[in-house]
Amino acid sequence: MMKTNYRQELWETAVNNFGYVTTQDAIDLGVPPKELPKLAEHGGLDHVAYGLYRFRQFPQTNFDQYAEAVLRVGTGAYLTGDTVLIFHNLIPLAPKRLRVGVRRRVRAKIPDWIDVRQESVSESDITAYEGIPAKKVARAIVECMHTMMATHLIEATKAAQTQGLITSREAIEILNELNGVR
Repeated sequence: MMKTNYRQELWETAVNNFGYVTTQDAIDLGVPPKELPKLAEHGGLDHVAYGLYRFRQFPQTNFDQYAEAVLRVGTGAYLTGDTVLIFHNLIPLAPKRLRVGVRRRVRAKIPDWIDVRQESVSESDITAYEGIPAKKVARAIVECMHTMMATHLIEATKAAQTQGLITSREAIEILNELNGVR
């Protein structure tokens, strides 16, 4: 069997990650990390941030910025709070800053459009939507109760239930809790 070249190996990983590859991805694939800057220099990749690259020819999607935010923050990062609701179009807001949660301290230089939140969260409250780690929708709605208008959250809860993002039971619990917050 003929071994594929580094670019092809990285591409296969990038396809499942909105066109992004990390230095850790390269290491996991057996690609020397020094090959990433070489590929960037020769036009195959764009250097996005320290240890993060994106294939230029990969098609843009509505989820790219969310994937990039989580990847910039690093291992264990996930979308949190209102960003989860915006991701699913459950609230009528445009994100000014994407909120990304993490259980550890982040030392990387993070751009202003990402708001990193160090949180203590259960693994059972984290899932992935479109392959991007995120807090579960029900948990995100509850988290927003003291920072967003109840009317927005009621509509978000109903829409989330309709879309199958939360169960009927979760919707009832959230709506009862929202009625207590008003």
